[in-house]
Amino acid sequence: MKATLKNYRQSPRKVRLVTDLIKGKSLKEAVQLLKFTIKRASDPITKLVLSASANAEKQGESTDKLFIKNITVNGGVTLMRSMPRARGRATPIRKRSSHVTITLEKK
Repeated sequence: MKATLKNYRQSPRKVRLVTDLIKGKSLKEAVQLLKFTIKRASDPITKLVLSASANAEKQGESTDKLFIKNITVNGGVTLMRSMPRARGRATPIRKRSSHVTITLEKK
């Protein structure tokens, strides 16, 4: 059972702080942890976990015995912008995005 979130507009480094909290936890425990986590990425990751559990339910699995086997955060598309600097120069601004993949498994 898998679910993916693509092109989430936050850097992978910040999203990994949230995903590392729930790796290896049961679904109920993961949702409870994410509910009280004060990070911007916690809401989209919560939706992703619930989506993965819905996918598992659709395949006929019981959601009570499922846990998060693996959750990976990879870099997505980077939007390149520039900031004006002194003497007519410009420096790049990289607006990063993330691809998050979650895998569930039975205990």
